[in-house]
Amino acid sequence: MLDLLASPWALVALFVLFAYTTEAMTGFGSIVIALSLSALVLPLDVLMPVLVPLNLVLSGYLTLRYHRLVDWRLLLTGILPMMAAGTLAGFLARPWLDQGVARPLFGALVVAFSVRELWRLRHAIAVAAHGPWWGRLWMLMAGLTHGLFASGGPLLVYALSGIRLDKGRFRATLVLVWFSLNSLLTLGFLINGDLRAQGDHLLALVPVVLVGIVLGETLHHRVDERRFRQVLFTVLLLAGVALLVR
Repeated sequence: MLDLLASPWALVALFVLFAYTTEAMTGFGSIVIALSLSALVLPLDVLMPVLVPLNLVLSGYLTLRYHRLVDWRLLLTGILPMMAAGTLAGFLARPWLDQGVARPLFGALVVAFSVRELWRLRHAIAVAAHGPWWGRLWMLMAGLTHGLFASGGPLLVYALSGIRLDKGRFRATLVLVWFSLNSLLTLGFLINGDLRAQGDHLLALVPVVLVGIVLGETLHHRVDERRFRQVLFTVLLLAGVALLVR
């Protein structure tokens, strides 16, 4: 716990609070936000075995509470098969991805996603639905980025563009996706020893996630989502640029 109070883990704790409050509100974003910001102070390979298991606390809680809202047909016949295949491929490729390449590659992904979302929000652009095969390809790519960086959310949200789900069903379906895939990644980190090496930091950050759940559940019904998303993607854009230029 004392280590958490000293830099850089104190900053990571603040980023985790912001990130997990966001996912409790919207259904996605916890790892990509926490990883984008925390990668400014710690390496990706140190952060992922901490942030991925942490997500199980949030996604597990939200899944239990809102499982009746899950779109099971979309989940089981569309999202999970493609994303699970991509996640496995990405996880197996991680040992061959040099950290000097991984950081700017992840930064570029964050920048591209943030610019796209800010442009869409600014101009109120309605997103058309993808064709079935094109959507599945993007789901596979989302799984690949999830296996590499535990951050498949941006591409999955793009893959689901145009699919009409209300805010509650969309959030419930996404959090079950993350619970399923992050359970597999956590098992992988446990097998290769990365999880045990970061166990102290993981346990110390669990209370931060619990606070984020309470805040996110409260804000989910009170905050203007469009304005919040503008602030969120601006922060992500700055973090992505910092990852690229550092």
